[in-house]
Amino acid sequence: MYRSSYQKGFLTVLYSVGSSPLDKWSTYTKNGYIKRIYDEDIKSLVLEIMGSNVSTTFIHCPSDCKAELGIKLPFLVLLIKNMHKYFCFEVKIQDDQRFMRRFRVSNFQSKTSVKPFCTAMPMGMSPGWNQIQFNLADFTRRAYGSNYLETVSLQVHANVRIRRVYFTDKLYTEAELPNDYRLMGKPKDLKKEKQFKAPPTARPPSPLNTTRAEVTTAKTEESAGPVDTEPEMDMGVSDGGKSAPVETAESDAAPAEEPPAQTEATEEAYY
Repeated sequence: MYRSSYQKGFLTVLYSVGSSPLDKWSTYTKNGYIKRIYDEDIKSLVLEIMGSNVSTTFIHCPSDCKAELGIKLPFLVLLIKNMHKYFCFEVKIQDDQRFMRRFRVSNFQSKTSVKPFCTAMPMGMSPGWNQIQFNLADFTRRAYGSNYLETVSLQVHANVRIRRVYFTDKLYTEAELPNDYRLMGKPKDLKKEKQFKAPPTARPPSPLNTTRAEVTTAKTEESAGPVDTEPEMDMGVSDGGKSAPVETAESDAAPAEEPPAQTEATEEAYY
C-alpha cells in the first residue's frame, strides 16, 4: 500500500480532522459505535470508538485484510484519549526472517507475554489525552532477536478517542513537531503578544499589603503616646431579653466644670 511511496519524516494513516478519516480503514462494530465527535479538551474533531466488548468493535488498516501497509518507518505514534475503559491496539509487522509478528498492547494486561508469533504487553495511560510512542524496531529485537522490516497492518480497538495515528523515522521533540501533529497546537509566543495590565483601582488590595499597613499604623500610634478615648459601653442583656443598665465611669464622677467664656484677650493670646 505504502511500499512504493516516499517514506521519510511523518506518514499519517489516520487523521480525525480530514474529510474522510476512515477512507483507508475498515470498521467492525458489534454492540458499539464508531463516529466522529467534537472534543472539548483540545477543541477539535476526534474519532470515538466505543463498545461493550473490546474485541468486537475496532478499525483495521488497510481496509482490505489481504493487503499490506508496507511502512518501513520504525516509530508508531498514537494521539489518543484515555476513556477509563478497556482499550487495546495491535500492530502486525514483518522481520528480516520473513516471519509475521504481532504486538498487542492493552491497558488491562498485567504482564508481558512473549509467544513465537504474538507478544502481549501492558500499557499505562494518564488521564486525558496521551501520546503513545511505540518503537517497533526495538521491541522486535528484544522480543524475537530479529530486525524490524516493515509494518503489515494496524488495528485499533475500543474504547478510545483518536486524534491522529502516524509513523516517523525517529522520535521528534515537541518543538520539532509540525503544528498539526501537536495536541494543543503551536505554543504561543508571549513576547509578541501585547501585555494588557489592569489599572490598580481595578484590583483589590493584597492581604499582605493590608496587614503591613495595619502594623505600620499601630506602630505609629504607639510612638505618638497614649490617646485619651471614651470608655466603650458594654451593652449587656439581662434575662428576659431586656437591656440591662449600663454602668460607666462617668456616672460616679463629679460633673465637669464649664469652660470659661472666650474674650478678645484670650483670642489674642491664642493666636
